[in-house]
Amino acid sequence: MFKPLELFVGLRYLRAKRRNHFISFISLSSVVGIALGIIVIITVLSVMNGFQTEVRDRMLRMTAHANVLELDGTLDNWQHASKSLQHVEEIIGMAPYVEGQAMMVKSTQVTGVLLSGVDPDMESNVSEIQNFMLDNNLSVLESGKFRILIGSELARFLGTFIGDKITLITPEASVTPAGILPKLRRFTVAGIYEVGMNQFDRNTAIIHINDAKRLYRMKNNEVTGLRLKLSDIFLVPELTNKLNKDLQGEFWLTDWTRRHQNFFRAVKMEKTMMFIIMTLIVAVAAFNVVSMLVMVVTDKQSDIAILRTYGVSPKSIQWIFIIQGSLIGIVGTVLGVIGGLALASNLDTIVASVENLFDMKVLSPSVYYISDLPSEVHTSDVIYVACISFFLTVLATIYPARKAAKTQPAEALRYE
Repeated sequence: MFKPLELFVGLRYLRAKRRNHFISFISLSSVVGIALGIIVIITVLSVMNGFQTEVRDRMLRMTAHANVLELDGTLDNWQHASKSLQHVEEIIGMAPYVEGQAMMVKSTQVTGVLLSGVDPDMESNVSEIQNFMLDNNLSVLESGKFRILIGSELARFLGTFIGDKITLITPEASVTPAGILPKLRRFTVAGIYEVGMNQFDRNTAIIHINDAKRLYRMKNNEVTGLRLKLSDIFLVPELTNKLNKDLQGEFWLTDWTRRHQNFFRAVKMEKTMMFIIMTLIVAVAAFNVVSMLVMVVTDKQSDIAILRTYGVSPKSIQWIFIIQGSLIGIVGTVLGVIGGLALASNLDTIVASVENLFDMKVLSPSVYYISDLPSEVHTSDVIYVACISFFLTVLATIYPARKAAKTQPAEALRYE
């Protein structure tokens, strides 16, 4: 606990009108620098949080929260697996699926795709593909009609429109008198969807589950797995671990945190590096505190000497300047947090006003899938930023404060 003397003198030095206005200017610039640094960090982290949430939500609206599989890659009886999991309250939707790799051919264009076979009547239980359809809907997929839904980017690459024919080539081969031939099947493009992620719009296609079974020569009850939708996506890792123990190897569950772990690790690393880089802005402002306090110590040499002659200890002198610098850090941090929260919370309105004022689009829809600047403030980020800012400011006061504590009264008052 600080003694009243240190706090009183520290506040007096901070509020006093100095003869050297340059010191006052540096004090003000330190406060402004710390505040601006915090505003930038909070805003950048909030935008990154917003983009991460937007991408994650789009991803999970197309993929399952968890998948029930068997080790051999084929789920022999998905109805039995479904009944085994009906007692789990957190599971709110199930749907079987068939998944495999295929080559898609249209005229001279050839590309690989991840082919998903779905049941149109059950797929809405686990995904929201219907909400991303640009043309037609999921009900156009009928068993035996060999119709296909493709992403918008894939359609552009192939130059394909509704009603066009495309050929799918699967790794399944047929042995004929002419030799081993790949499995080919012509499909009719029945719909186009756009998720806003290249992973789906460029590299995936959807067909009826029965057509997929014929294409990959699977038995009637066989599927690749069972998709699950849970009430809370953040409970998925814990729940899958628990179910894997309960099922004792009968089935195997994996979840979205494992299937897309490389993506989320990359996003987390990017956010961490951005946080470190942005923190350097606050560090620069903290160096201003060092410069300001060094000049204050030099300017107040006679005052320090007089306090020492009155019996004030070197430790108390040190705390006077630590308090002075810390108060600058507190003011800058508080202003920065308030400004950062205000900017991050109203970023969409501010960006929209700037776009209307200059008649431009910050993120052009023709270039970026997400054309808005989503912002999501996390309390933990704000606390981390504020604590680091305050810590750097306090750290910056140590050298000037120790220099002041070493002042010798006789030397300081020699020429007074």
